[in-house]
Amino acid sequence: MAAEKLRDLSQPIDVGLLDATVAAFYGTGSKEERTAADHILRELQNNPEMWLQVVHILSSTQNLNTKFFALQVLEGVIKYRWNALPVEQRDGMKNYISEVIVKLSSDEISFRRERLYVNKLNIILVQILKHEWPSRWRSFIPDLVAAAKTSETICENCMAILKLLSEEVFDFSRGEMTQQKIKELKQSLNSEFQLIHELCLYVLSAASQRTELIRAMLATLHAFLSWIPLGYIFESPLLETLLNFFPVPSYRNLTLQCLTEVAALNFGDFYNMQYVNLYSIFLVKLQSILPPNTNIPDAYANGSSEEQAFIQNLALFFTSFFKASRSFLKLQEDYEIFTASLIVDMFMQSHIRVLESSPENISALVLGLEYLINISYVDDTEVFKVCLDYWQSLVLELFEAHHNLDSPAALANMMGLQMPFAGMIDGIGPQLMQRRQLYADPLSKLRLLMICRMAKPEEVLIVEDENGNIVRETMKDNDVLVQYKAMRETLIYLSHLDHEDTEQQMLKKLNKQLSGEDWTWNNLNTLCWAIGSISGSMMEEQENRFLVMVIRDLLNLCEITKGKDNKAIIASNIMYVVGQYPRFLRAHWKFLKTVVNKLFEFMHETHPGVQVGESEPFVSELLTSLPTTIADLEPHQIHSFYESVGNMIQAESDPQKRDEYLQRLMELPNQASLHRNVVLRILCICMILHVHKWAEIIGQARQSVDFLKDQNVIRTVLNILQINTSVASSLGTYFLAQISLIFLDMLNVYRMYSELISTNIAEGGPFASKTSYIKLLRSVKRETLKLIETFLDKAEEQPQIGKQFVPPMMDPVLGDYARNLPDARESEVLSLFATIINKYKGSMMEDVPRIFEAVFQCTLEMITKNFEDYPEHRLKFFSLLRAIATHCFPALICLSSQQLKLVMDSIIWAFRHTERNIAETGLNLLVEMLKNFQASEFCNQFYQTYFVTIEQEIFAVLTDSFHKPGFKLHVLAESGSLTEPLWDVTTVTYPYPNNAMFVREYTIKLLGTSFPNMTATEVTQFVNGLFESRNDLSTFKNHIRDFLVQSKEFSAQDNKDLYAEEAAAQRERERQRMLTIPGLIAPNEIQDEMVDS
Repeated sequence: MAAEKLRDLSQPIDVGLLDATVAAFYGTGSKEERTAADHILRELQNNPEMWLQVVHILSSTQNLNTKFFALQVLEGVIKYRWNALPVEQRDGMKNYISEVIVKLSSDEISFRRERLYVNKLNIILVQILKHEWPSRWRSFIPDLVAAAKTSETICENCMAILKLLSEEVFDFSRGEMTQQKIKELKQSLNSEFQLIHELCLYVLSAASQRTELIRAMLATLHAFLSWIPLGYIFESPLLETLLNFFPVPSYRNLTLQCLTEVAALNFGDFYNMQYVNLYSIFLVKLQSILPPNTNIPDAYANGSSEEQAFIQNLALFFTSFFKASRSFLKLQEDYEIFTASLIVDMFMQSHIRVLESSPENISALVLGLEYLINISYVDDTEVFKVCLDYWQSLVLELFEAHHNLDSPAALANMMGLQMPFAGMIDGIGPQLMQRRQLYADPLSKLRLLMICRMAKPEEVLIVEDENGNIVRETMKDNDVLVQYKAMRETLIYLSHLDHEDTEQQMLKKLNKQLSGEDWTWNNLNTLCWAIGSISGSMMEEQENRFLVMVIRDLLNLCEITKGKDNKAIIASNIMYVVGQYPRFLRAHWKFLKTVVNKLFEFMHETHPGVQVGESEPFVSELLTSLPTTIADLEPHQIHSFYESVGNMIQAESDPQKRDEYLQRLMELPNQASLHRNVVLRILCICMILHVHKWAEIIGQARQSVDFLKDQNVIRTVLNILQINTSVASSLGTYFLAQISLIFLDMLNVYRMYSELISTNIAEGGPFASKTSYIKLLRSVKRETLKLIETFLDKAEEQPQIGKQFVPPMMDPVLGDYARNLPDARESEVLSLFATIINKYKGSMMEDVPRIFEAVFQCTLEMITKNFEDYPEHRLKFFSLLRAIATHCFPALICLSSQQLKLVMDSIIWAFRHTERNIAETGLNLLVEMLKNFQASEFCNQFYQTYFVTIEQEIFAVLTDSFHKPGFKLHVLAESGSLTEPLWDVTTVTYPYPNNAMFVREYTIKLLGTSFPNMTATEVTQFVNGLFESRNDLSTFKNHIRDFLVQSKEFSAQDNKDLYAEEAAAQRERERQRMLTIPGLIAPNEIQDEMVDS
């Protein structure tokens, strides 16, 4: 009864009953009560008439949660329906919100008591402003400033409103408003800022002593300083006032944040003197607060939260001031003569350059850098990130200046010239050398900082896989790895700037390890990580000499250090350093042989810090001692070891020797023992005991199927397959002899285990698939498929290989997939045949119908019931379908109309999926299909049948916030040109003159129906814009982005995915730049033929 009363909005809502419902939702009652309350509140929130009750609710209730609920309803109307409301209703709500804010903020007591409520009202007011101001509320800024001068509490709240408005327009507008609206609001704020500026100076003057008001003003000013006209900063008392507030503890952090915004501004050199004065006065005041000899890391560790925030803000100030650049270019009338100062500046002048240019300011500059280096030692990740970001940019700038000096052509190209002028380099060389000398001492200290704080190169976790093996799982893209990459890049630049100092710093640090003065595990680790990080940055001769001294000292350290744990740390660091210098190893065969032998010794060491297995051995005699070498390795390490040896064999150019090496390498797996009592280390012991051969396993299985059901036997078979996969991945085509030996027997085992799995699942139900026994059997099946896929993928494109291996798999693999229960079907079957089609392309045309028949219908039935079940099958199924569409498209054309409709329905289902990978695969597949049909004779029939459906579905996902990551592909699919008739003349009576007119009108109708909150004019303008910009992809995408904002589908959400394509292009440009600098890309990240010179 109560619910029905609340739902009746034809009369004023019962506020007491609404309070009770809200209290039930937030209360501690039963789950049923909360669910019922939630259901009622959702119904009210979705009712289009509910917002008319907001004023009544806010005026009648004292419950804060009820007020928030009412404001939430109002916020939804403002975002999605505001422009559709009558003028009287808009003005009435605008005036009411303004009056409530003024009323509550007029009184000190009510303002403090209702602060949360006032803050929410402020947000609502700003949301209204985004629609009303400036065109329909031109007096807003004058009215706000006038109200602020009537009361200090009103003034404090006005500052909060202005801060919110600035953030909405300048910080959070991208993806929230159209580009035209953003431009309009920015122009309005700029044009009316004089009133706001006067108010700020009024508050900062002696007119107010209220701490809360001044803090609110400083917070608002901080939001404004990044965009206001520069005259308001440099041609008024503002900077002087801020510097006077800086020493006051209550305002210190807020003032420092404001000064940081000023320091970060980018513009011409008109205000150079003001910047020098700002920096000089700031530094004087800072020394009285934080003397230069202060131990800043200790002060931070023992300081209060305010003091720690001060050091963080100080780091931001220095880095912002030093990094800020001002783009300008001065050309003399005589274009053949460039002044030396111009060439030194290289288009970019920074604040730090202004300080460099004056001898009296250099000491202040060096003092600031000293402060920043000391702050960089603070044990706080965020503080260090701020400092590291600046150090990286500084050394990059210094490196590029000297790098371009060494390459006159590059310098000329950078300045837009076809060739360098005579005397250009001679004029700037001395200045660059002076600058290099100026930074010599700070950069030396910076090298020591990078060495002392070097991040770990990779983060490793030890985990147990589904087969019970202990394996290493690498976590990538974490904070430590990102920090390591930044520090490595910084150290590379530092090394290029001064190889000698880099070498001396590292050797000096290493000597302190030897003397015991600086010995700790962490110090040794960071030093060795730093040494490894600069691989490739020195000339080869210097690098060789440096590395020999490092290894000599590390070996001496290992000799003189006591304790097994200490020696283990030193030994692991030696191996890490050596592994980072492949150029040195290739040039010194005897040393490499010694390293490999030492690795073999470590393989028998059980200490977790020493034992390794993922190496790159290349000595052929290890095949002879293979059983002994791997005797103490874990199974996953043996697999990696075999892969490494396979790489060595693959490099052998003599086919006869290569086959001999392969036969010797695979001799142990082919002679694996089947000792029934061994579980954890079965593979290693099997290889040594040499009781039975692989052929004997198959022979016993033929005599008694039960033999293959033993779990120890299953594990043995699994490990043998894993070793074969590891070797196949490195040998590729040369693995043909080995896989031919075991292929048919392997398929027999596959078939037998598949039948065993199906029987168990049929008898035990779905839960049977979760048992360890069934998982182990499935692991053998998956590894079989993985082995075949690895070999075919790595092998050369030789049709005879496909003809040899694909036909025998049709029934044991494809037929088995079709016959099996859904829970027993392996997704690897789909990826295997996707790999086969991608590899052998059109030669698989005849096999596509058989593949389609075996996997298509049964897989669709598995994956289309919901979006959660069989996740691996989903992505691999659509990858297979894309491979068919790309390489065997004629086979799709031969499908019946019902089958083709099933294909198109599955593609649409894929790109509507909420899982990003599946949606992107579906969109890529759609693009392939459209391209192929566009070029086929069936283009007309295809588009007549599917165009309307495709357009409707593409717009559905394009305007769905769950599918924002696929924005680029949505645009590609929409922007294809249409050349075939699209409407059915028998059912459409209106004779469209062309396809464009039909598409235009259909799209207007589709979007008009889908977005009733948009006017017909807005929809028509958008569709017309699509046609006008269809030949300019960049404009086309921006036009769609504006529509997505305007349609309100993506408001108040993270819209960075709409700009993902631009971000990816920027990352690729950065990688290409890094490839031009020696050592910047780690040796293991570069494709290297590893050919001995």
